[in-house]
Amino acid sequence: MVFSSLLFLFRFLPVMMLVYYLTPRRFKNLVLLIGSLIFYSWGEIKYFPIMAASIAVDYIASNGIMAAGQRQGRRRAWLMLSVFFNLGMLFFFKYTDFFIQNLNALLGLSIPYLKLTLPLGISFYTFQTMSYTIDVYRGKVTAEKNLVDFSAFVVLFPQLIAGPIVRYTDISRELKERRMDLAQIQQGVECFILGLGRKVLIANSVGALWTEVEAMSYPAISTPLAWLAALAFSLQIYFDFSGYSLMAIGLGKMLGFNFPQNFDDPYISKSMTEFWRRWHMTLGSWFREYLYIPLGGNRCSKARNMWNIFVVWAATGFWHGASWNFVLWGLYFFVFLVLEKNFLLPRLNAHPVLSRVYMIPLLLISWVLFAITDFARLGEYFSAMFLWQGGADWMYYLRNYGVVLLLGIILSTPLLSRLGARLEARHPGRPGLAKGLFLAAVLVISVAYLVDATYNPFLYFRF
Repeated sequence: MVFSSLLFLFRFLPVMMLVYYLTPRRFKNLVLLIGSLIFYSWGEIKYFPIMAASIAVDYIASNGIMAAGQRQGRRRAWLMLSVFFNLGMLFFFKYTDFFIQNLNALLGLSIPYLKLTLPLGISFYTFQTMSYTIDVYRGKVTAEKNLVDFSAFVVLFPQLIAGPIVRYTDISRELKERRMDLAQIQQGVECFILGLGRKVLIANSVGALWTEVEAMSYPAISTPLAWLAALAFSLQIYFDFSGYSLMAIGLGKMLGFNFPQNFDDPYISKSMTEFWRRWHMTLGSWFREYLYIPLGGNRCSKARNMWNIFVVWAATGFWHGASWNFVLWGLYFFVFLVLEKNFLLPRLNAHPVLSRVYMIPLLLISWVLFAITDFARLGEYFSAMFLWQGGADWMYYLRNYGVVLLLGIILSTPLLSRLGARLEARHPGRPGLAKGLFLAAVLVISVAYLVDATYNPFLYFRF
């Protein structure tokens, strides 16, 4: 479905943009709303009522909070309606079978699974609408009275399915009045093409290595191959998600919106603390603003602060998927973040080379935790990584994937962007033609790859 969704996007986008640009300003949000609903419904028509219900509940709740004035009881009641509805829908569709599975295992029951399909993007748009209602309750924003404008915010198609998590405060002004010029549209086109290339040419290519190894018997693979495949998955998930985020940011610019940055070269980080300031920045910001700080943040006792961090990272892991390996993945980061907070961080910042030696293997281990949901197979994979298993199988994969692995490593650093900035500074305007030709080549090759390929997963669509 994801493969066909991307192809549908290329058919849908030119028509959508043409209608959008030709529409008078006061009707642009209506066009955006209709187009976004068509895009979402094409992929998940049966879950359209859930999207409509989410819009209705949060619109009514936010305006109910405003109408309640200083009556705190009513304000809290409207807020609880929004929070419980959003979390309830998320838990029902995403976690019901997980809890049934654990109850069956713990109590020896045989409750049948619901086997629900996860609605596209539900983890993202529930967080967006919930944060909006909370911000109205806190008095940070005024409740949106125009139902079309509010609905357009909720279903804004570029970032609806897989983020970045765009809060109402990020685009409230642009929802009412936004201006587009050729320079901004050009920037948007460039971002979109670069994001598409990251996803299709890098993530898909390097991800094929992980897919092959993942299907193998882990006791039969060599230790070098286990680490090589972990590297492949680490690059795949980064270019997959950062590619989609960049595409969304580019589409937003083409529509007149400035979405927040979601990635900032996270793999050059010198610590886990820095990594989570650079990776999925909108999710980290959301948990900090709406969970960590309300729990007390760091303005409390040391023991309570450790508890707050624990809750945030358990929730971060659980947000990613209904499986214990995701919780373990979140708690894995919790352990190292606490160690860094208490004594490691100054040493890591003072020794940049050693900090990379510390970070790279830990990140590879974290992504193995993330990728393998079955604990028995996870144990087998870690055995292959840490209990030496010889073999020459890794050489075959290195020959086949070495170039794309190297390209992925280079592109996961700011090396090329800094080089481009220096060339532009020394020769203003001259790199423009080369850049245009490069972007055209990336677009043509990416579209050709999409039309011809069958392997095209979007890893974050399942969240």
